Amino acid sequence: MNVNWLKTPALALMSALALSAPVVAETSGTATQKEGTMTKIEFIFGEDRLSATLDDTAAGRDFAAMLPLELTLTDYHGVEKVADLPRKLDTTGAPASYKPETGDITLYAPWGNLAIFYKPFQNSRGLVRLGAFDGDIAPLVRSAPYTVRLEIAD
Repeated sequence: MNVNWLKTPALALMSALALSAPVVAETSGTATQKEGTMTKIEFIFGEDRLSATLDDTAAGRDFAAMLPLELTLTDYHGVEKVADLPRKLDTTGAPASYKPETGDITLYAPWGNLAIFYKPFQNSRGLVRLGAFDGDIAPLVRSAPYTVRLEIAD
């Protein structure tokens, strides 16, 4: 077998990269699976139980660490339900802004409060996505303030 082509530095480098590509792809796939662990939570109020999934982010993990938690949700401008959190969340690595969709669970970092969107809203600076509901959120839309318990799902 003639291996003189390996004596050219550029060809040798390309060859080494091509040979290592499957290993790199396999390694990054494994890392993604480990990082992709998401936390399932439940919002419990009255006879209603709504499930949600928190993102695998610093803020999502820090919020999960607070649970179980009891909060009073109030309406804010006919777009979202808000509640004060007992402490600030870790927002390391969070983008500067976020455009919420219906069912998004977010943190409004400047005020340190939870914001649950039942209608889509504009891109807002300081808004950090924590996760989203897994299904219908209609039971959340009530006019009067109400208490909700948040727990890690079994």
